[in-house]
Amino acid sequence: MSVAVIQMVSGEDIASNLAQARALLEQAAEQGARLAVLPENFAAMGKINPAALAHLEAQQHGPILPWLAQAARELGLWIVGGSLPLLPDGQTTGKPCASSLVFDAFGECVARYDKLHLFDAAVADQQGRYTESERYAQGQSCTLVDTPVGRLGLTICYDLRFPELYSALRDAGAELISVPSAFTAVTGAAHWQVLLRARAIETQCLILAANQGGVHGLGRETFGHSVIIDAWGKVLAELAQGAGCITHAYAQAEQAAIRQAMPVWQHKRFSVAQLSRADTEDTQ
Repeated sequence: MSVAVIQMVSGEDIASNLAQARALLEQAAEQGARLAVLPENFAAMGKINPAALAHLEAQQHGPILPWLAQAARELGLWIVGGSLPLLPDGQTTGKPCASSLVFDAFGECVARYDKLHLFDAAVADQQGRYTESERYAQGQSCTLVDTPVGRLGLTICYDLRFPELYSALRDAGAELISVPSAFTAVTGAAHWQVLLRARAIETQCLILAANQGGVHGLGRETFGHSVIIDAWGKVLAELAQGAGCITHAYAQAEQAAIRQAMPVWQHKRFSVAQLSRADTEDTQ
């Protein structure tokens, strides 16, 4: 079964971004992919108002959710909708979450993940500092979903730096993990692939990392190098820069053999919860 990763250079024009994404998803479907991952902020990136866009989507007047459903249905493709701003469940106002949605091949939304870790950091590029928490609310839990290619765990971009999330996804049965991203050129060159390979090796999961890859204006440049990495940490497919689609035939039997030969999850001797209890006991 084949999986696909989509790389884009999204801008502020939503219609143009969606047209580009549709062409790349069509390419993924033509190459036999059953599931495709779009990058973070695939539909809108730059000087946008996330709260306004989230409000439109909540009122069913937004352009993105219907587009995702239609693309999945017409292409017969499972789609991980990168990320888009959506209001927290049950809320009608306030900051949106950066949400990754999974649509099945019938166009039904079957999973939602709200980004847990928000990127508030200084970077030595033209933008200088990124403060996602000013515009987005934090998610509260991790998300997995059963797909035709295996059990998929959902993450977004900055989550990549927090291995405990990936361990929790593996604990819950993840076989694949999606990483839609907009990694900066500076941090990407330093850390992107080494972090992805580490998460793949630690969890023995297939990693599907869809990055933005180019210059977006206003000094924003993303690293690209979208990649598919197997459970051994081997890079199976990679795209350096620019828009494009990479696919790979996912062999579940090979992943099972890796896990059987090196059963690291059976060898685990402590969890974060156990460590916290030990720390508490030491202070009593």
